[in-house]
Amino acid sequence: MTLQAPVRRSAAVLILGGWAFLHGQTSTPAAEPISTDRPSFANSSVVVPKGAFQAENGFQATHSQRQYSFDGPETSLRFGVADKTELRLFAPNYFWDVPPESSSGFGDLTIGVKRQLGPVRQFDVSVIVFLSLPSGSDALSSHGYDPGVQLAWSRKLSAKWTAAGQLAVYSPTQGNTRNVTGESTLLFDRQFTHSCDGFAEYVGDFPQHGGPRHLMHTGGVCKLSANHQIDVHAGVGLSSAAADHFIGIGYSFRFQAIRH
Repeated sequence: MTLQAPVRRSAAVLILGGWAFLHGQTSTPAAEPISTDRPSFANSSVVVPKGAFQAENGFQATHSQRQYSFDGPETSLRFGVADKTELRLFAPNYFWDVPPESSSGFGDLTIGVKRQLGPVRQFDVSVIVFLSLPSGSDALSSHGYDPGVQLAWSRKLSAKWTAAGQLAVYSPTQGNTRNVTGESTLLFDRQFTHSCDGFAEYVGDFPQHGGPRHLMHTGGVCKLSANHQIDVHAGVGLSSAAADHFIGIGYSFRFQAIRH
């Protein structure tokens, strides 16, 4: 695809530029600790602070139907353009399948916007609208412009427990048609220390064509500082259409790109 190489170069420039800025400038920490979409399926119910740049990255290994697939760097770039609004870019992810004769290559680029609606009656709520662009390799691209919408929410239950989840609708292109898919997630997060917490999550995908995909997912997050985070996670499929199991790690950072 003619768009694939420029997209990869643009994503690399954004990531490396962010690192250069991070190490070459004195950043102004945001008021709240970093809050990422990783590693749960449910996105964070809050946006990045105004003027802040956040990069979330990871690596995952998946086993499904007697085949292993590795993917990375799972790069999500988020920039706060207003008090409750952020712009989002998901750089093309590279998938490497084993055995090697299977399909490998880059996936599609995704752009989007997120708007925080809450707090509403002690619930933090955000809506995300995005569009996937057909920039990936022939084997992995959907070859269509695929929209989606997500509604992420969370609520503190106590000083150490939080409930969260997400309702979503996706419209991926499959061949000459679209396979409209609904998704629901529910997770419970437990704070163990000041900087580390763990979660357990249920994920259900319900496509218009094909069987439902049910997953149980668990993981942990540790904040190295207010602007740096590492994570680990793993999941197992509960239905025949879901992946057998997967495991992943990630690292995210944030800095204040524009001072107020």
